[in-house]
Amino acid sequence: MKKNSRMIGLLLVISGCFFWGIGGTMAQHLFQNVGITVGWLVSTRLVIAGVLLLAIQAIFKDHSQITRVWKDKATAIRLVIFSLVGMLAVQYTYMASIDIGNAAIATLLQYLAPVMIMVWYVLRRIAPFTKRDLITVSLALVGTFLLLTNGSIAALSVPLPAVIWGVLSGVTLAFYTLYAIPLLKHWDSLVIVGWAMLIAGITMSLFHQPWNADFSSWPPSTYGYLFVVIIFGTMLAFWFYIESLQTLSAKETSLLGNIEPLTAVIATVVWLNVPFGIVQWIGATLIILMMIYLALTPQKKV
Repeated sequence: MKKNSRMIGLLLVISGCFFWGIGGTMAQHLFQNVGITVGWLVSTRLVIAGVLLLAIQAIFKDHSQITRVWKDKATAIRLVIFSLVGMLAVQYTYMASIDIGNAAIATLLQYLAPVMIMVWYVLRRIAPFTKRDLITVSLALVGTFLLLTNGSIAALSVPLPAVIWGVLSGVTLAFYTLYAIPLLKHWDSLVIVGWAMLIAGITMSLFHQPWNADFSSWPPSTYGYLFVVIIFGTMLAFWFYIESLQTLSAKETSLLGNIEPLTAVIATVVWLNVPFGIVQWIGATLIILMMIYLALTPQKKV
């Protein structure tokens, strides 16, 4: 049973990060070719995805949790912090790093999150730094670097603010991963992720209103891209990622997040016919090896 639960957790995080990668590629298309702004897309997709997740909870699961989660003061405060410092901040800092610098440095710095989580575990004496940790982090970081830069250091030449935003995106991703765990012990992941998205989306809507867009100028295909970004790249991606924490450790879930850049690059190659270099193939292989190693070597309980 435990083995089956672990496999389900692995499938959830892999699927979630796969959807993130596909959604990110389509979001980039919307930014570059349709003129949709980052702020508008973030607020719109969070509000819609949050409402849908809470609707699923109300129809198929314990609907009373949707309101009961707010009746405990400590839980309510934690959920608001998770929504703003986790859900909203992890998206904004990542987009800001891309806007000032480029996607390669933003993604590389964001996926320092597993290292940050491991350092946190060691400092808090929750878990020691093991040989398994060293192998998985090395495969993930080197693989992601080769995949995104094709081995060229020039791709990392960006302004200092981009680096700062990128490091902050890594910090907020680590926070997002760790801070959700206590909430998941008492509440369904649909409730936690749904409310977090809705709160973050409403907050973002104060600055970028979802209804404020030139809808008449959009071609029909734009609505298809938005559907994929909102349903798969947001609603399912974030829900699956958080739900995987029920059976995987925070370190494992964050490490498997490296599937996102792998998926994004492959989608760009297939969809936009961008050439894929030999060094990138090596990087992709290292990430796949990391996934296999994690799957075959379950973390020992501490």
